[in-house]
Amino acid sequence: MSDFVKMKGREKIVMVALYDYISAKIADEVGVHGVLIGDSVIMNVYGFKSTHYATIRDIVRHVQAVSNANPRYLIVGDMPFMTYETSKKDALKNASKIIRAGADAVKVEGGQEIADKVEALVKAGIPVMGHIGLTPQRYLTLGGYRLMGKTVDIAEKIIEDAYALQDAGAFSIVIEFTVSEVAAEITRSLKIPTICIGSGPECDGQILVINDILGISEIQPFFAKKYANLRDIIREALKNYVEDVKNGRFPSEEHFRRMKREEYEQLKQRIEERRKKNMHS
Repeated sequence: MSDFVKMKGREKIVMVALYDYISAKIADEVGVHGVLIGDSVIMNVYGFKSTHYATIRDIVRHVQAVSNANPRYLIVGDMPFMTYETSKKDALKNASKIIRAGADAVKVEGGQEIADKVEALVKAGIPVMGHIGLTPQRYLTLGGYRLMGKTVDIAEKIIEDAYALQDAGAFSIVIEFTVSEVAAEITRSLKIPTICIGSGPECDGQILVINDILGISEIQPFFAKKYANLRDIIREALKNYVEDVKNGRFPSEEHFRRMKREEYEQLKQRIEERRKKNMHS
């Protein structure tokens, strides 16, 4: 945790939101600094329309999958909608489940209104990453998934949220889909690292969802750079598989194993004996 925080102003922090063991292993191999098991799992893996459907059980299972990769990076588990807002007691109970599943920290959405929950978690020994700007769990009250910080009043509120989270003990803050000027001001002002998604280049680090990086998302946000077109690759591979099976090209001799000839002859003999016996019974 301390190494992560010390990267502020020294080295750009690279984070990825992902959800499974294989991706977690590969992310470790290429040297990412942190992984978020986001509540976006409920949309990107299970097809639900918003993050509101994510549960603690969902996050715990996917944290376990990532943790099983034994990575060197920081593992952060998202706190789903209505698992921390209701009370400090609920926040502590639910965050402890994510930590016990293998996370190094939890992430919560919101600012001043949840600062007391952040403080309670930190005092209990649970590191907290904040999340301000566009907070998807609050998209209904925000008027949808829209760019934040365009006006002075909203920008000032986001900046105040950042200070509140830092004062409450958060070790880092995600700034999502916020105008770059506001993200830059927050980054310059805070002592803790800022991690941006769709908020410009001046944050201490960046985070993208692995589905967007690989090009397998149904909808690609404009701020998410696609580094591969895996959707087309997967489609082509599945298409070739379907055609090979239908046309008898798969499996070929290299894809299965046969019995030794003498063993097979004995087997056929016993099958024949069984058939004759059944005919006379």
